[in-house]
Amino acid sequence: MQRRILAARQHPRRRTLASAHDDRGAATAEYAIAIMAAVGFASLLVVIMQSDEVRGILTDLVRTALTVGG
Repeated sequence: MQRRILAARQHPRRRTLASAHDDRGAATAEYAIAIMAAVGFASLLVVIMQSDEVRGILTDLVRTALTVGG
């Protein structure tokens, strides 16, 4: 391990290769964070959509859209 660090300090190309090697799995972690955020947002939407007030507003909106268009 120390040999790799010393080699990375000495040669610029090896430095980029060493840093690229250390970033393995970073994209997977980013995807996991994005998925967790999406799940949290979807859960919040489910809770909001289950309320009677929001359901009534959406029902009225759909009825108005269908009667105006027809």
